[in-house]
Amino acid sequence: RMADTQSDLLVIRPLGAGQEVGRSCIMLEFKGKKIMLDVGIHPGMHGVDALPFTDLVDANEIDILLVSHFHLDHCGALPWFLEKTTFKGRVFMTHATKAIYRWLLSDYIKVSNISTVDMLYTEKDLENSMDKIETVNFHQEMEVNGIKFWCYHAGHVLGAAMFMLEIAGVKILYTGDFSRQEDRHLMAAEIPPIKPDILITEATYGTQIHEKREVREARFTSTVHDIVNRGGRCLIPVFALGRAQELLLILDEYWAQHPDLHDIPIYYASSLAKKCMPVYQTYINAMNDKIRKQIAISNPFHFKHISYLRGIDQFDDIGPSVVMASPGMMQSGLSRQLFESWCTEKRNGVIIAGYCVEGTLAKHLMSEPDEISTSAGGKLARKCSIDYISFSAHSDYEQTSTFIRILKPPHIVLVHGEQNEMSRLKAALIREYEDTKDSNIVIHNPRNTEAVELHFKGEKTVKVVGTLASVKPKNEANVSGILVKKGFNYTLVAPPDLAAYTDLAPCTITQRQTVAFGPPLSVLKYFMKELAGDLEAVMWRGKPAVRVFKAVTIVKDDNHLILEWTGNHVNDMYADAVLGVILQIESNPETFEKTANEAKPTYFPDEDAYPERLIVLLQEIFGEEHVDMSEDGLAIVVSTDESTANVDIATSEVTSGDDSLLRIVSSAVARLQSALTPAPVPQSRWRYKNKR
Repeated sequence: RMADTQSDLLVIRPLGAGQEVGRSCIMLEFKGKKIMLDVGIHPGMHGVDALPFTDLVDANEIDILLVSHFHLDHCGALPWFLEKTTFKGRVFMTHATKAIYRWLLSDYIKVSNISTVDMLYTEKDLENSMDKIETVNFHQEMEVNGIKFWCYHAGHVLGAAMFMLEIAGVKILYTGDFSRQEDRHLMAAEIPPIKPDILITEATYGTQIHEKREVREARFTSTVHDIVNRGGRCLIPVFALGRAQELLLILDEYWAQHPDLHDIPIYYASSLAKKCMPVYQTYINAMNDKIRKQIAISNPFHFKHISYLRGIDQFDDIGPSVVMASPGMMQSGLSRQLFESWCTEKRNGVIIAGYCVEGTLAKHLMSEPDEISTSAGGKLARKCSIDYISFSAHSDYEQTSTFIRILKPPHIVLVHGEQNEMSRLKAALIREYEDTKDSNIVIHNPRNTEAVELHFKGEKTVKVVGTLASVKPKNEANVSGILVKKGFNYTLVAPPDLAAYTDLAPCTITQRQTVAFGPPLSVLKYFMKELAGDLEAVMWRGKPAVRVFKAVTIVKDDNHLILEWTGNHVNDMYADAVLGVILQIESNPETFEKTANEAKPTYFPDEDAYPERLIVLLQEIFGEEHVDMSEDGLAIVVSTDESTANVDIATSEVTSGDDSLLRIVSSAVARLQSALTPAPVPQSRWRYKNKR
């Protein structure tokens, strides 16, 4: 294991969906990696005001962008972000999400009741964004720039995903919008088998608890039945895809069971839904067991009692009817047109079947106002009935609490919830876990742009593979090999195994140096033998050569020497020692030649200077901090990280348990002895010295 030398600070910053519902956009920063989770728009705002606060980040520094599902408040700003900013990272979503994203945003562009100047992007921008989106399967592990991620089923809508990310061993789970309750066509959100260190989860419904599915469906069908029985028109504003499919299944089944209603038409006013229905049929395996079994008999999405309505021009409004129309929050489009046509009649009714964001007409209607403002700026009396029956596939308090209790994440970051709902959820969770002894959960509910800073100190684990792992090491034993870093993973491998376990391949560096040298080869051999002991006679490119220390090959070519060796820290030291001797011989060839011929035994004329000079030489080789005199002053101690060598000052004998270190120190001692050996001085020089 290795100590972590990088920053241990992890930053989570909501650029949208911080104490609000809408424009989900969460930034993660850790270990130099930047991840964006969703990039949606705010349903109650227009133009740039609807965007997340992306100006706080450098788009070109973001590594990956993960989109949880196709709803506009999670992906509505994606074409703008991909085409209008400097973002160069990679974008991922599930297959079903990408398939529906294309049609949903195209419909959004068409029905948006704003000027061209305020439009964030065009149909062309949307088309261009499709080429930049990559798809990922559920449970498929991906890795980008050291960031690992995979996704789980989130319920909510077809293709919705919860993303688990892992950076340097720290795991973060982002739920997006999720539901742990199975409905008529979608499976419940999965519970990951891996416990995250951080859970980023929605707080949409705060401490509210959804009513039972059976009770909710009965109340819905009864309300629809009452409205049409009194001769009224029933408007159900819905998002084109998502909860609409659930409501269609319920209504089609209810109409089939009530023949008295067969004369009353049900319209699904969305050309988009008809286009996307093949997507639902294609990704049937992403739905629950009931739908998968039913599809083998008949297609449940071929509705017998429901007709598609492309627009208001095709609608023959002559009596009681049920119309499901988008958008769900009634800001514009067909649902707004129909409401303004029908709201003044008491017999008509509106059923709001999903979550409504602050600032939208649907949210305003929940307070049952007496008067509403039209899209043209006028006023209309509101006399129709308003019922709120939530089919919103968001987690309620019971689902969220159970989810947390199973996962037990140390840190929870609440997003995607109005301030009051989020505060109530935080307080309730704190109360729930304050008396739990084994729980140490910290809950955060940041505002937009407010950073949650968490520290994750830890160690890096090195995985030993190949031949190094074939023998179990003993305690405190050193394991030597090549350390390979890929992303945040470390692998220790022996050089021969490098190609088998990594993308790398071993290579060797052959070093060669040429120096001038006049004396005969016999003189060189004498001093090399003095330096290294036995020499090895070899051939080098057809020429006779000698090998010193079994590592450095020396060949004489005319008036120069060629030295060649395989580069590594040991051989480089050997080469330095050999080169030092060669340069000394070349500096005074006559003297060294005579010394070699006479071959007198070595002695030290200045015994006091010898230890000091040897220390200096060894310090040049190993560094000052690794060479020192022993406490008794009788030896010089050379210490490395792994081994120690002792040089007896009196005898020059070197001892060490490490053969490699022994050879290096011995060669250095021999080199110094050779340098200090007094050469016979010619008589003329002796006289000159005496005269001085």
